[in-house]
Amino acid sequence: MKYIVAVIKPHKLDGVRQALTSIGVEGMTVSEVKGFGRQKGHSEVYRGAEYKVDFVPKVKLEIAIDESQAASVVDTIRNSAKTDRIGDGKVFVFDLEEAMRVRTGETGADAL
Repeated sequence: MKYIVAVIKPHKLDGVRQALTSIGVEGMTVSEVKGFGRQKGHSEVYRGAEYKVDFVPKVKLEIAIDESQAASVVDTIRNSAKTDRIGDGKVFVFDLEEAMRVRTGETGADAL
């Protein structure tokens, strides 16, 4: 099993969710987060005053998936989240040692 964490631009969330659903992803966890990478934040103007935004709003997706689907999930996230501009995000893939469905006690891939 694999655990995929993706950090993307908030306005791309619906497109990414639809694309993942179309390839068979049945569930994910979504969180609103803030952070910065190489862009180091950005400047905005509000009521004529410019101020620096150190942390950029992003959306974090967390997906537990069978290992055989991991490559297609990563490709789908990349293709549906990219804008070809700085700050498009990152995708991280981790080995997932164990999973358990609380309601039934199922473990492993059956719990996904």
